[in-house]
Amino acid sequence: MPTISMFYGILVFMYALDVQKHHLPHIHLQYGEFNAVIEIPGGELLDGSLPPKQMKLVQAWIALHSDELMADWTLAAAGSTPYKIDPLR
Repeated sequence: MPTISMFYGILVFMYALDVQKHHLPHIHLQYGEFNAVIEIPGGELLDGSLPPKQMKLVQAWIALHSDELMADWTLAAAGSTPYKIDPLR
């Protein structure tokens, strides 16, 4: 599971070939004991949970990097390793 970004204690992952369970482009997140799956590019929660502050940070990051995230999704869906994306600063 490649880590594509990391900021403010939030780890962002994108699995290769992960198109079966959620059927939408998405990212996986981990923040402490919290785990979440968020749709891209819309930022909607598909599974799990994040504290409200971290959810807002992730949604802002998705908005800034939606084109890169969708390009990474295309790579991952085809079985390739996605590229790293700059963290939120």
